[in-house]
Amino acid sequence: MSKRFKIRSILSLFLLGILFYSCAVGPDFQKPQMEIPQNFNYDSLATDSLVNLKWWEIFNDPILDTLVIAALDENKNVLIAISRIEEARANLGFTEADIFPRIDLQGGATRGNFTGGLKLDSEINNFFIAPVVNWEIDFWGKFRRANESAKAQYLASEFSLRKIQISLITEVVSTYFLLLDFKERLTISENTLQSRIESLRIIQERFDKGIVAEIDLNQAQIQKEIAASTVPLYKRLVAQTEHSLSILLGRMPYSIYTDIGLDERDVPPEIPVGLTSQLLERRPDISESLFLLQSQNARVGIAVAQMFPSISLTGLFGLASDDLSTLTEGNPAWSISGSLLGPIFNFGKNTSRVEIEEARTEQALYQYENTVLNAFREVEDALVEVQTFKEQLQSIERQYFAAKNAEMLSRMRYDGGVTSYLEVLESERTLFNAELQLSEVRQQTFNSYIKLYKALGGGWITKEEYVEAKNQQE
Repeated sequence: MSKRFKIRSILSLFLLGILFYSCAVGPDFQKPQMEIPQNFNYDSLATDSLVNLKWWEIFNDPILDTLVIAALDENKNVLIAISRIEEARANLGFTEADIFPRIDLQGGATRGNFTGGLKLDSEINNFFIAPVVNWEIDFWGKFRRANESAKAQYLASEFSLRKIQISLITEVVSTYFLLLDFKERLTISENTLQSRIESLRIIQERFDKGIVAEIDLNQAQIQKEIAASTVPLYKRLVAQTEHSLSILLGRMPYSIYTDIGLDERDVPPEIPVGLTSQLLERRPDISESLFLLQSQNARVGIAVAQMFPSISLTGLFGLASDDLSTLTEGNPAWSISGSLLGPIFNFGKNTSRVEIEEARTEQALYQYENTVLNAFREVEDALVEVQTFKEQLQSIERQYFAAKNAEMLSRMRYDGGVTSYLEVLESERTLFNAELQLSEVRQQTFNSYIKLYKALGGGWITKEEYVEAKNQQE
């Protein structure tokens, strides 16, 4: 056989493999279509523009900005997600390699009078070294489907990172405002305690002089202890919230310094939520779920391909000699072979494998649809919270100012002997509760905006998106 014929035979086999390579079994991925509403029910602005920048900067708090940046750099869940992207990228390269031929180096040495199943009359030596090419032709698209699945997994991992980043930013900002709330309530409790200690001192002096009854003294003592009991409560909540925030920053628990109080901040402006169709593109959890569905859909093709025979080619071309010292000068050694291995009867195992992957694909589809539904629910819930908490905050503010004035008038009336001490006590309780509730509702109002930004998929954006957004604004 001539050398030209040998090369032609090898090329023919590889071209035949490339021809086979054009076939792929299994369902091609089709993006699921869902009916979505035209507008959000509680969108007051009804605009198609959507804020997609660093929304936490609207609070104009350098400390908060520092905390967010630190969390994005050091939070352990973010670092885990980044590592998973690297893992998915490596897995994509690992899977992609199966599509191409594998080249190995094979060598061997033998001595004896038995070879190839035959006994020889004399002893012989045999030495050889040769590159070996092994290629399982992807005739049914098994490896391509596996590569499609791995690529979708890789893209899903990137959106998983973004989902974690958005959730982290939201949690950091939300916990920060909760910390401000608890610190505000601690200050209110401490100021109230000092006020009631002074009131108790005055009532004690009046009781000692026989001016007031003992019940007034007892009521003053009760109110003082009520205020005193709230101080350690809010000290504990402040410390625990600082510890939670520290963990979000990827650090050991420590005290968090704050500057601007919750009562010194203005409520953020209205948020343009944008078109409902944009939500499907902006929410990273929706994109992640979509790519996971695509990845699972490709696994159906892998399972279908395993029902058909696998076709492999093996080629060897090297040197052989009966003397190790003349191996590099020996005669060329070559071989070309093909093999086919396919299932005949395995008690329905391959069919069941396909059914398993189809069921998992159906589950992934339902998971995607459920993710979309929850995304719209979260936006609607956040819009309702923004609207109703603003109304509630305005009401609580009016209640607080009225309670403050009533407490002052009651004390003046009591000092003038016009009313009993019970009126003063009731006014003090009402004012104390109004102050605490005002701080809590103010914090909940800020958090309603935070939830809305998260629900809209805003917050953390890539540098490319940031540049694009800036260019659109110019």
